[in-house]
Amino acid sequence: MHILIAPDKFKGSLTAKQAAHHIAAGIRRVLDSVTITQIPMADGGEGTVQSLVDATGGQLVSIEVTGPLGTPVSASFGILGDGQTAVIEMAAASGLALITSAERDPENATTYGTGELLLAAAKRGCRKVVIGIGGSATNDGGAGMAQALGARLLDASGRELPPGGIHLARLAKIDISGIDPQVKRMSVVVACDVTNPLCGVTGASTVYGPQKGATPEMVVRLDQALSHYADIIARDLDKDVRNVPGAGAAGGLGAGLMAFLDAELERGVDIIIDVVGLDAAMQNCDLVITGEGGVDAQTAFGKAPAGVAQVAERYKKPVIVLAGSVADDARSLHDHGLHAIFSLCRKPMSLGDAIAHGAKYLEDTAEEVARLLVIGQQLSKS
Repeated sequence: MHILIAPDKFKGSLTAKQAAHHIAAGIRRVLDSVTITQIPMADGGEGTVQSLVDATGGQLVSIEVTGPLGTPVSASFGILGDGQTAVIEMAAASGLALITSAERDPENATTYGTGELLLAAAKRGCRKVVIGIGGSATNDGGAGMAQALGARLLDASGRELPPGGIHLARLAKIDISGIDPQVKRMSVVVACDVTNPLCGVTGASTVYGPQKGATPEMVVRLDQALSHYADIIARDLDKDVRNVPGAGAAGGLGAGLMAFLDAELERGVDIIIDVVGLDAAMQNCDLVITGEGGVDAQTAFGKAPAGVAQVAERYKKPVIVLAGSVADDARSLHDHGLHAIFSLCRKPMSLGDAIAHGAKYLEDTAEEVARLLVIGQQLSKS
């Protein structure tokens, strides 16, 4: 038997690589001669950098960048095993988790640090970048990112705009002649699972601004500023990003990446499936085991286990899911190629207990799965 183990992280407890290791250990308690392939997975959100570095034998690079409110923060990005591909999470430099709730300031928060990560990747010779853009503290349309790369965003007096989306209302000219040539040579793929446009009632400011501290009055001002920004981008860069699905992701960073770097937006888990070579691994296995911290009906929409199941379905492979928590509505996942679902929690326990002992519970549950496999083998012989 050949088992492919391809889990996402168990948030707060285990990285995807650690989860795969413990699942394998539990299986080998019972099936010590089974062939096991381990591929850490992700869905483009938090943990993607670590998972892809682990899956490809890459490395982490840590640098100091500008945080969302202008103060320095330490941020990491990954260089994958090919030495040519960088993977970045914008939240590492411009994320909401980097500031307190009292500090949230969507009018002045900047993506400048995200641009610094992109520039650092380019200067290390990377020719491709995969960037996850969830969890932002910003609403600047990627303007700060562009400025970090060398673009100039000028007001009517020819002065550089200060950080923050609110100041885009005064944007008069965009000059991209100063963008670093190494950055221009990179291809950029954006892991984006939302379809919001840049502006309007379903745009960046209206939908996500309140989560970042925007009052109703701020939402109106920010939406108007981004609308004006879209007009100037169309005029000066000849790119219409206003209504592109995903342009409003991460406070409009999706639009900025498309406008300044010709980025392509794709579903996060699809990008990871391609990078880790899941299709090739799937062809040679008999059974797939995936998992993550919790599964529910929403897991079917872009989460790593569902992405694994979609690939498995192409090759007619059965899929088992191990999860810290299993919601009542998770039964619907059976219709999406997740054939059996097991919870790690065997008794009432606190979240803290589940997280602290995640490795043990994961191994124990994997062992029980292996015992079921043995029973299945015995039944098939009788």
